[in-house]
Amino acid sequence: MTETITPAVFPRSIWAETAPPRPQSPPLKGAVTADTVIVGGGLTGLSAALHLTRSGQKVALLEAMAVGWGASGRNNGQVIPTMTAAEPDVIAKRYGEAGERFARLIGNSASVLFDLVREEDMQAEAEQTGWFQPAHSPGRVRLSKRRVDAWNRFGFPARLLERDETQAVLGSDFWYGGMLNPTGGHVNPLALARGFAKAAEKHGATIFEASPATGWQRSGNGWVVTTATGSVTARNFLLCTNAYTGEIVPSLASRLARSIVPVLSWQMSTPPVSDNLRATILPGRQAVSDTRGDLRFFRYDARNRLITGGVVLGSHDVSRRVAQKAAANLAEAFPALGTPEMTHVWSGYIGMTWDRFPRVHNLGPDGWAWIGCNGRGVALAVSLGREMARAVSGAAISTLALPVSEPAPLPFHRIARRIAPTYLAWLRRQDRMEPKP
Repeated sequence: MTETITPAVFPRSIWAETAPPRPQSPPLKGAVTADTVIVGGGLTGLSAALHLTRSGQKVALLEAMAVGWGASGRNNGQVIPTMTAAEPDVIAKRYGEAGERFARLIGNSASVLFDLVREEDMQAEAEQTGWFQPAHSPGRVRLSKRRVDAWNRFGFPARLLERDETQAVLGSDFWYGGMLNPTGGHVNPLALARGFAKAAEKHGATIFEASPATGWQRSGNGWVVTTATGSVTARNFLLCTNAYTGEIVPSLASRLARSIVPVLSWQMSTPPVSDNLRATILPGRQAVSDTRGDLRFFRYDARNRLITGGVVLGSHDVSRRVAQKAAANLAEAFPALGTPEMTHVWSGYIGMTWDRFPRVHNLGPDGWAWIGCNGRGVALAVSLGREMARAVSGAAISTLALPVSEPAPLPFHRIARRIAPTYLAWLRRQDRMEPKP
């Protein structure tokens, strides 16, 4: 008899409506064995599964809901090979040689993603058209130049655009210049996650959906991960739950969960932009996110909708207010566009750390986790999945781009979660101040 599977319910987003469908895998039942057990069916876990199976390992992946259900399938889809605040020189200074390798991993992360999409023929609406960070004030142009210089020193092709070049790229004189990275771009993130799952399964991975892990422990020379209906025993263990680490099974990894603050990130889409406007507004179809803390960001999807988003203070009627704010932001920068009505508005958690550095943790022999995407998880997750796959495949620690640290739970974590949204007020104040020369 064919088992009836209750499919996970995805939030109503443009990605859920347009990503290629994926039949949901059955949940784990009984005891199974594998070379590597992975918890989390987002981009990190799926990337690790793909790389491990391509090297011949037997992989079992446990996903609590469905592939791409969390942040990996709800984000804006921008593929950005930088961090929000952690600059390459600072990463290298903090973590030494591992930090230098990590900085290079970040700088190469967009290329890794797009190369995998092409190699595995993923139907992810991938466009490697570049990522542009326009400066919202004259002083931020100096900041852009410092960032360009830093990434150039690490060998990556960032370029500073002056104001006239910026106007040509964006179709707007609203910004003053900025940093262009030609390796970036954008994807349909849920389609990307499903593409990774299909590729991993093609190479031999077994994915169990609707299978939330309830616990994990070191046992003998390996690991045992349990669910309500089964268990996986494996030599290697990767915990890839990021912002949702404490959201579905709070007790799964509470110290890790308390080291980040999950913050709701709102995304939305306009109706398709007319051909005439599209020829003048962002004609090169780059992904764009500017230098504000109260970020303005946008890109086209494959149907020529502008995908944007934002954040507002308070909890009352948030979806309506954040859509109005994002629409007003677009209208301010692109008057010919008018104030668009958003057709889809959705949200999901991103994992924020207090200093906006990601955290990499060694859980024990052949056990790894990372947490804290800080809003830059698409490209980073794919590359860190590959790197953790290398870590459990025998690569020497001295060659890994994994700056390891001990989990550091935040004091008063519950309070931090409640007050995190008010951080926006401070960011807006900072946006009005010019940085020091």
